[in-house]
Amino acid sequence: MADFSQNRKARHDYETLESYEGGLELLGHEVKSVRNGGAKLTGAYLTFRGAELWLTGAHISRYQKAGPLGGYDTDRDRKVLLRRPELESLFGKTQQKGLTLVPFSLYPRGRRIKLSFGLCRGRKSYDKREKLKERDIDRDARREMP
Repeated sequence: MADFSQNRKARHDYETLESYEGGLELLGHEVKSVRNGGAKLTGAYLTFRGAELWLTGAHISRYQKAGPLGGYDTDRDRKVLLRRPELESLFGKTQQKGLTLVPFSLYPRGRRIKLSFGLCRGRKSYDKREKLKERDIDRDARREMP
């Protein structure tokens, strides 16, 4: 099944060192909104607060068919659900200079909604240009093949 939401720019702006998968702690109407395409991960990132991992900056719009939702914040922080050893390992890795956790996509796994994210290092602008150049060369080579 297709992804509910993707952060397309993340793969361009960051070099992925490791990929991870975790659950998200969502409210009932947020789940329905995500399934209807109401989530945006552009500009989102993951941070540690204490011993917990939080998704910050993701936008999940209000579910249209829900009743009145007093004080619902569409950009609130949402808890990412991982096992303790994974959290401890990630916390140690993010303490290294230049490494960050970036969300890539929201997708279904059975009845659950999962978040795909990665341990990433930011790319310089010249690295981005090189990557685009390599992709263009590969595409041209594939066209030339009979």
